[in-house]
Amino acid sequence: MKITYIHEPTDLQCGQAVLAMLLNKSVSEIVSYLGNDRETTLKEMKKTITDFGLFISPHRIEVSTRNELPPLCMLSLETPRCWHWSLYSDGTFYDPEHGVMDDFPEANRKYYWEITYNEG
Repeated sequence: MKITYIHEPTDLQCGQAVLAMLLNKSVSEIVSYLGNDRETTLKEMKKTITDFGLFISPHRIEVSTRNELPPLCMLSLETPRCWHWSLYSDGTFYDPEHGVMDDFPEANRKYYWEITYNEG
């Protein structure tokens, strides 16, 4: 999957930026779709992903190294500042705050939900 990096427009829009990158939309389209320009909930993230035809695993999985990640997943990271949404695709981290990276941004706890295309 080809991801185009999007930096979060505000400190509260990491979720919208992750959804925009994942769904090939603009952040403003995602804000409008959600009716939310602030922090996103897991429920909002999962519903939007499935509404746009992708499948997201039902449970979060704790992860410690990038080698444990599936090819495409949404990340929830406990950074020094806050809980934070990020995206991982095919060996690259697309972090709305920290940029395109080869490894996780600094985080105390890390979780992921695998994302796949629905069959059919």
